[in-house]
Amino acid sequence: MPTFDVVSEVEMHELSNAVDQANREVGTRFDFRGSDAKFEHKGSELTLIADGDFQLKQMMDILRNKMVKRSVDTGCMDIGTPESSNLKVKQKITIREGLDKETAKKIVKLIKESKLKVQSAIQDQQVRVTAKKRDDLQAVMALLKEQKLDFPLQYTNFRD
Repeated sequence: MPTFDVVSEVEMHELSNAVDQANREVGTRFDFRGSDAKFEHKGSELTLIADGDFQLKQMMDILRNKMVKRSVDTGCMDIGTPESSNLKVKQKITIREGLDKETAKKIVKLIKESKLKVQSAIQDQQVRVTAKKRDDLQAVMALLKEQKLDFPLQYTNFRD
């Protein structure tokens, strides 16, 4: 039976490359000259450090542009509130990976409400969708793309 998995993954190597490029751009831009503005990347957490709120916003734009160029979906970012301390402004960004339980339940509910002849099951941090016809699976993919969910989805492991 044809199946596929609905996942939310981030290519961490590409994210790391985007952060490195953003750091290089901040280091060479004239409006950041003389400041200690930088990006720190540890695991699935990014920290933006700047001298002021305006620089922080500029750095966020630079990071988004670099992520888009490296094909990393910016919807995976969970942006925290800026914190001020010792003439520096810091902002933490958490990179969301995998589907949490509420999100997976929401996806399963959307699929069931569509009345398509498919079965969906939550498996760890992904949702497996099974059907008798490949066309039904493609209809589920189209349905999920139309929903404009607040996190990026990928469709992997397509089996016929």
